[in-house]
Amino acid sequence: MGCRPVPVLPSLATSSIGSLPHTQLELALQQALLVDIPAAPQLPRRDPAEYMVAQALDGLPGLHAEPDGTATLDAAEWTRGAATFDARLERTLEKGEGRESFLPTAASWQALRPFLWEVEQRKLPFAKVQIAGPITLRWSLRLADGTPLFASPDAKAVETQIVRLVLARALAMARKVKDAGATPIVFLDEPGLYAYDRRDPRHLVALQELRVLVLALKREGALVGVHCCGNTDWGALLGLGFDIVSLDARLSLTPILATGAFEQFHEEGGTLALGIVPTDFSATDDVGELCELARTLLPEEPLKRAMLTPACGLALRSVQDAEHIFEQLRVAQRRLAG
Repeated sequence: MGCRPVPVLPSLATSSIGSLPHTQLELALQQALLVDIPAAPQLPRRDPAEYMVAQALDGLPGLHAEPDGTATLDAAEWTRGAATFDARLERTLEKGEGRESFLPTAASWQALRPFLWEVEQRKLPFAKVQIAGPITLRWSLRLADGTPLFASPDAKAVETQIVRLVLARALAMARKVKDAGATPIVFLDEPGLYAYDRRDPRHLVALQELRVLVLALKREGALVGVHCCGNTDWGALLGLGFDIVSLDARLSLTPILATGAFEQFHEEGGTLALGIVPTDFSATDDVGELCELARTLLPEEPLKRAMLTPACGLALRSVQDAEHIFEQLRVAQRRLAG
């Protein structure tokens, strides 16, 4: 793989994972815009349609979003709508027709369009959008009777649609960020990667599909990131061509640096997004300790290039917690820049 262009990101730029606990749209936007590289805020407490699985798969035939954030697929409904949906995806991905039709609807992501307006008005150089990745989606989605998707005779066809839907939606968002005058940073949110097993052929196929998404988004001019808040096979993930890999620094900084793939990832211009502020309040580490850990483990150049984020999304925290965590991001930035 050739060297990727080094992302021209601010050193130790602060950003966020995406989800916030707010129920008031204006306050959520104000909070989201406090960091160096703002992320479009997802507000599942305002509307369960904004939970990650339901939001990413909105429009998939047979999808039913539940109030608790889970989503199920009615197999009969999917069968009836599959051919028409495939044709839509084909027109968009192969011919470029109807691209905007795959943007998240206002009902599934209320803050997205106001966020893009703010990006344009403020002339921001970078803006981040995120979508649940296809690996997490295919492993999370269940049929209406509760059985996992892979048990369905249509599993392969549904999984292919999921990958293509995520790609169409991510490309549509990247284009809208570019239209707003900013460089798009598109993240695939993949908490499900904690279950990745390279001995499983289905997992290997899923990882290669992820590589295809990364390449397509890069061709659109996006910087492409992945967020995994648990541990995974970091060596496999680092080899997929992502520009940015986001992790919980407390849990995963030591394991990711122990892989032989990290040095090549760095040499090719890759950036770590360090989840430097704990979001699990049962964690005993504080920001100061995690900053020292980063200073100790990371060489100077990878540290200077790093982004700083909360460890995970903030939808399950309080608004006051979210405000405190954003304040701690600035504390971490000052400590690591000093």
